[in-house]
Amino acid sequence: MSTFVHGGNVQANGIRQHYLRYGGTGPALILIPGITSPAITWGFVAERFGEHFDTYVLDVRGRGLSASGPALDYSAETCARDIAAFAAALGLDHYHLVGHSMGARFAVRSAVLSPAGVKSLVLIDPPVSGPGRREYPSKLPWYVDSIRQSLIGMDAEAMRAFCATWTPEQLQLRAEWLHTCYEPAIVRAFNDFHEVDFHQDLPRLEAPALLLVAGRGGVILPEDEAEIRELQPSIRIAHVPNAGHMIPWDDLDGFFAAFDDFLGVHLTS
Repeated sequence: MSTFVHGGNVQANGIRQHYLRYGGTGPALILIPGITSPAITWGFVAERFGEHFDTYVLDVRGRGLSASGPALDYSAETCARDIAAFAAALGLDHYHLVGHSMGARFAVRSAVLSPAGVKSLVLIDPPVSGPGRREYPSKLPWYVDSIRQSLIGMDAEAMRAFCATWTPEQLQLRAEWLHTCYEPAIVRAFNDFHEVDFHQDLPRLEAPALLLVAGRGGVILPEDEAEIRELQPSIRIAHVPNAGHMIPWDDLDGFFAAFDDFLGVHLTS
């Protein structure tokens, strides 16, 4: 039985923000997807969260059904401020904050800028690139080429060239929704992976934090974990050994098992 409740839009931080809600009861949880992941592509993950939490999956500006276009600011700072504004618009006074990749970077910044409402913070394989650091493993043309093809129209089989290990259902959904990812927003986010210092906010985190590391992602290496732990000694670190960067796509049960009891419940099926 699905835990999906509804989709909706709110005016927050000066823009229309679209979300999908799952569960509808329990503690609030806000999920921030990655760079080219509209909210709907995380629906299969939110279904499980919805069994325990009042779950909101956000379409980050420039993606999905949230506001988009050339007039908007797509900086990491503004996107981070969108999160607390979204929570305030819905009256969510306390919430768990879960972010994947780009979404994790925005979540860290949001938790530092607006710490009062954040009960806990989960960072799912965030890019640790930044000024003077090694580059993020993925390259910008991978994103741009697939977006431009999606704007023309592409099917699941064409998407397989970009996401070779995904299931037909996953490919179909990405092929359907990728065209909603506004290219300048994606380029700005990718460039910010290298120009914005993710590490600067780690020592300032007040909320309990969990870092999930993809065993086959190549994004976070052992030396990165050591640095993160040095900057934030209280952080918990868990690994999903058999998953790449898109952890739930590769190992959904391993993804939820890695949370253990961090959110106060066990998420395994």
